[in-house]
Amino acid sequence: MAPHFTMPLILIPIVALLLWRRVRTQFGLQPIRRKKMVARIVIFALLAVLIAAPVMRNTQLLGGLVGGMVLGAALGLLGLHLSRFVLDPVKGDCYVPNPYVGALVTLLFVGRLLWRFAMVAPQMQDPTGATPPIHGPAIGQSPLTLAMFGLFVGYYICYFAGLLIHHQRIVRSRPGLES
Repeated sequence: MAPHFTMPLILIPIVALLLWRRVRTQFGLQPIRRKKMVARIVIFALLAVLIAAPVMRNTQLLGGLVGGMVLGAALGLLGLHLSRFVLDPVKGDCYVPNPYVGALVTLLFVGRLLWRFAMVAPQMQDPTGATPPIHGPAIGQSPLTLAMFGLFVGYYICYFAGLLIHHQRIVRSRPGLES
């Protein structure tokens, strides 16, 4: 098998699994798992820093990333406002996310990545490098792609942080109950 076919064969199932897990958490009753939410906030923040570091010198790319993060944070606040909190007898403290806001953010991000991969694919398939770059900049060099990444990261950082803050308020308001 040609080496340029191996990477997509490995990455496509991994991305599909991660996408399935992400979409599954957008529907129905979700238990509040404080440690996992904190870990996700830290991971998303580290990803944002790692992506922002190389684009600091390009104002268009940095503007796309920061603008996406601001819009993502606003959508995170909207998603938090539309979420419901429930005390389940079996699962404990849970929340029911609004499926539309989270699904919109995920679809925008994945759709943009698929579009960029489709544009960059001819360059990736040519092992000699003779294919001229006719489809614009590489994956991480597009302000729109970085804006969609920022939207994704900003949304989930804001949403998970808001869930943790709101959950802490609920726990404090219950007399004699700790979760």
